[in-house]
Amino acid sequence: MTMMNEEAMDLILIPAPLMGHLISDVEMAKRLLQIRHQLSITVFLMKSPLDSHLNSYVQSLLAHNHCSRLKFISLPEEDLPAPASKEPTNGFTLFSFFVESHKPNVRDCVNEMKKNDVRLGGFVVDSICMAMMDVADEFGLPTYVYYTSGAAMLGLHLHLQSLRDDHGVDVTEFKDSDPHLNLSTYSKPFPPKLLPLFALDKTGGSAYFLDIAKRMRKAKGILVNTFLELEPHALESLSKDASAPPVYPVGPILNLKSNKIQESSEKEILKWLDGHPDSSVVFLCFGSCGSFPEPQVKEIAYALEQSGHRFLWSLRRPPSHGSIFSTDYNDPEEALPEGFLERTKSIGKVIGWAPQAAVLAHPAVGGFVSHCGWNSTLESIWSGVPIATWPIYTEQQANAFQLVEEIGIGVEVKMDYRYYFMGEFEILPEKVNAKEIESAITVLMDHPTINPQRMKATELKGKSRKALEEDGSSFNYFKCFFEHVMNNII
Repeated sequence: MTMMNEEAMDLILIPAPLMGHLISDVEMAKRLLQIRHQLSITVFLMKSPLDSHLNSYVQSLLAHNHCSRLKFISLPEEDLPAPASKEPTNGFTLFSFFVESHKPNVRDCVNEMKKNDVRLGGFVVDSICMAMMDVADEFGLPTYVYYTSGAAMLGLHLHLQSLRDDHGVDVTEFKDSDPHLNLSTYSKPFPPKLLPLFALDKTGGSAYFLDIAKRMRKAKGILVNTFLELEPHALESLSKDASAPPVYPVGPILNLKSNKIQESSEKEILKWLDGHPDSSVVFLCFGSCGSFPEPQVKEIAYALEQSGHRFLWSLRRPPSHGSIFSTDYNDPEEALPEGFLERTKSIGKVIGWAPQAAVLAHPAVGGFVSHCGWNSTLESIWSGVPIATWPIYTEQQANAFQLVEEIGIGVEVKMDYRYYFMGEFEILPEKVNAKEIESAITVLMDHPTINPQRMKATELKGKSRKALEEDGSSFNYFKCFFEHVMNNII
């Protein structure tokens, strides 16, 4: 038997049934397979009762599964469970129940693999699916974690859990007026007002969030979607945490391919960008769940018009009741100031859905007004585009702080802005006025050759690509991870 056969093994990957996580999870698996040819990966896919876009992506994975070393198994569909009591439930509680309901399906699939004498190296679970660690334990298999956010955020996550479990601190009591937190993965004191809102949620969100970190500490290793050159301070800090497992920065993990379903829209948008000079267009896009109330939309429009900069604006309608996803307007004029589209038609374009990675890669784009989701952040870094930070939900406020204060490629629009997520925390935020928005866009777009944020973004663009090359930092961390897995096989 050859050495390759001796080392051949299969990992089980369990992605989270959320689009931003699922795409990243699958791309991470593809990257690992490119580096280790002895390896096969079996992906257990959960469908969502709420997200038709995610289910379409799952179907596309199943339909185009041509790689013998990357296998996709669709788990039986499960409905969101009805509450077991009259106690109030929120999105986090329901999501936790939903993942738990798939444990029997995963158990059955693993039993089938073992009947076929598949050599299993362990589970790799998305960080928000840590309940699946129980199934791995039942089979005596090690669990590894894929963390789709950055290393600084991982440190924040672990620190809050330690405050609760090791020091008896009720982190839900942190207020805007509290002293800044000294978090080891940030070089500067961290404002409590920028903590993820679910970490402060007393109705179940905080417990769910901190319990994830508690379970991650018991994993054999954590793969993180970042790279050494982006977060050296945070990664050095994590390496010194004796109670945390080894951390492997293997990013940037990105999906830069086009969505074939929306190819015609993409061509039209890119053709429009072709008509503008390099680094002259500011791109505004706020993710699949990102949207604003109508008064705020008008302030953005006034800011763009007053700035005089060329712009491409992905404008989405807030989710309808019972949904968490933004949709396109049938007619964007219904939310915009009267006459705005006519007055700005020579310099701007308002669109719905945007092919974000392709737009950021276009040479005409010189700045990105973003919600600071981690995938969007990495796409911007990959293309060398500086960011005006306007976070909305989840961990985006912490990401914005890091981009502005730690990494140096961001300028602030409104770092502590919060609005809507998963039907929870329906806070109508204080309106950000047009002058504040215009000021950030001006800093972002003016003086392109000496702009410090642009210079830093250009530097990180080169480093992000080198990290994935052979013998780059992320390439080598992938190899270290594989060796770790081999050493843990029973």
